Amino acid sequence: MLNLSIHSSSMTDAQECGTMVSEKAPAVRPGCKDIWNAFMVEGAAFGKHDIPFCPTTAVSLPKQMITWEEAKLLHKKHLSKGEYDYHEDAFVNWYLDDYKFDGVRGIWNEYDQALKILRHFSGAITPDFSTYQDFPEAIKVYATYRMRAYGYWLGKNGIPIINNVRWGTEETYNYCFEGIPTNSVVAVGTVGGGPRKLVNRNRFEHGLFRMVEVLKPHTILVYGSGNGDCFDALRKRGITIVSFQSRTAKVYEGRKHHE
Repeated sequence: MLNLSIHSSSMTDAQECGTMVSEKAPAVRPGCKDIWNAFMVEGAAFGKHDIPFCPTTAVSLPKQMITWEEAKLLHKKHLSKGEYDYHEDAFVNWYLDDYKFDGVRGIWNEYDQALKILRHFSGAITPDFSTYQDFPEAIKVYATYRMRAYGYWLGKNGIPIINNVRWGTEETYNYCFEGIPTNSVVAVGTVGGGPRKLVNRNRFEHGLFRMVEVLKPHTILVYGSGNGDCFDALRKRGITIVSFQSRTAKVYEGRKHHE
């Protein structure tokens, strides 16, 4: 039997963090195969837009942050050496083009395999499913839903989790911060469509300040450059900014070193 809408009876944490909790009667469909990964949100509290609440389960900040691609390469390398119980002291993120982690062979469909790999690392940032400004609104809401659902499921399976925050243009502010605890630690990515490109800078900075207004994080992890006036302004407000060098920057720095 498939239960498509299972809500937690213990919703205090979500309510305290500003999540508008809804309760719905479970819809049980005998013989229906769960192709929606409804099992991932079993026991979750839900907000105004039915986006599940994803608690921050990490108890310490990452010492290192790597991409899913790097994590898979490390996993393959360890297994090739017969190192089946290895541990890497790094958090895994998905600040990548979506095709590199989503799709038929991606983490949403092959979640069991992804979980096996993630168990070898210190934690994970919730996935960064894209909310491009030219996407239909329904896709952007669904991307936000999947970020929280996947993170909630990983957390239930013992993976230390920190929420990624991804916003688009202003209309996404209605739901893109939903399901994330207030006064916590969050992560953002500045690679790709971040503030380095002038055309994206105003949108990124406007969304960053709105995120701080809504979620009131005490710490923001930045994958990519944490430089810039927007981050300096947040530092002056007492918010801790911790930046992690991106994979591209590491490669570029290595090439310069060998020139």
